[in-house]
Amino acid sequence: MKMVAQNRRARFDFEITETLEAGVMLTGQEVKSCRMGQVNLAGAYVSFLGGKPILKSVKIAPYKFATVSDYDPERDRPLLLNTRESQKLASVASEKGMSILPLEVHAGRFIKVLLGIGRGRKKLDKRHKIKEREMGRKIREGGEY
Repeated sequence: MKMVAQNRRARFDFEITETLEAGVMLTGQEVKSCRMGQVNLAGAYVSFLGGKPILKSVKIAPYKFATVSDYDPERDRPLLLNTRESQKLASVASEKGMSILPLEVHAGRFIKVLLGIGRGRKKLDKRHKIKEREMGRKIREGGEY
């Protein structure tokens, strides 16, 4: 499967504890646009409406050859999960401080979304992560730390 979009900011802002793959219910022009890599996951999240998981704030650009003019690129898109996975996500989402975010979008025969279950990082944790990354970079380059 080819990765067409990635939410790099989510891995920085959240401590991802578990990942899960889910399908997404899309229209024909959205599928074609996804295959072309016209997906933006910045600020996207998963919420529940009537017990069903819904992907919110994912921007899929309109397909440039489409004839349909009334298209909303930020519409809510239902996720396709089995009942057990859906119930597990609902219980995680109800916990305080836990979030469900889309991390990557893959396009193969089907369009799949890699969901991450995680807890938000505090500013101090983010600074610590940046410091570790810089120290690792200096060590790899052979410099002093």
